Amino acid sequence: MRLTKLGHACIRLEKDGTTLVVDPGGLTGPEALEGADAVLVTHEHFDHFDEGALRAALEASPGLRVWTNGATAAKLDGLGGRVTAVGHGDAFDIGGIGVEVHGEWHAVIHPDIPRVGNVGFLLDGKVFHPGDAFTVPERAVDTLMVPISGPWQKPAEAIDYVRAVKPARAFSVHDEILSEVGKTVVNGLLGDNGPGTGAAYDRIAPGDTVEL
Repeated sequence: MRLTKLGHACIRLEKDGTTLVVDPGGLTGPEALEGADAVLVTHEHFDHFDEGALRAALEASPGLRVWTNGATAAKLDGLGGRVTAVGHGDAFDIGGIGVEVHGEWHAVIHPDIPRVGNVGFLLDGKVFHPGDAFTVPERAVDTLMVPISGPWQKPAEAIDYVRAVKPARAFSVHDEILSEVGKTVVNGLLGDNGPGTGAAYDRIAPGDTVEL
């Protein structure tokens, strides 16, 4: 399976001719959706969900399908069975790639800001993308996409999150609001210069690909 990091929170997974794209939001270029068979969206925030770009991709590609939580699915009204609302505990198959849904809510940004729904996706039983939450799946995870920045988190929480999930390896995601200096600092804390997470860690820059 090939994993490619795209802008900010977006990743692309390819296996045996099937291509899944997770969270192609407003900080990700429209090329992220080219050739995709399915799109998975964790929640409705603009940096994860770009309604206009997604509708355009669905119009251009009749075979494209979307899986997301209920609130985000409601924003894609008029598309019928091409959009499926999913929630915690659901499991389904896309072109031979198994998908499990874990989690329900976005992490707290501030007590005065209402929370939105957020689901994480475990892909092929190996790769977990949590969206904007520190959801710990109820099964082992080989590869964790760990959010490294956001108004709802601090580096210490990212370290503890990797420790809680206990993956074999972790890769960075959700990083575009950090400067290059900020990315270097957080990546150091999650890597060899930090207190230790128990997992191999690496930053994936936009466009970089790893084989899993």
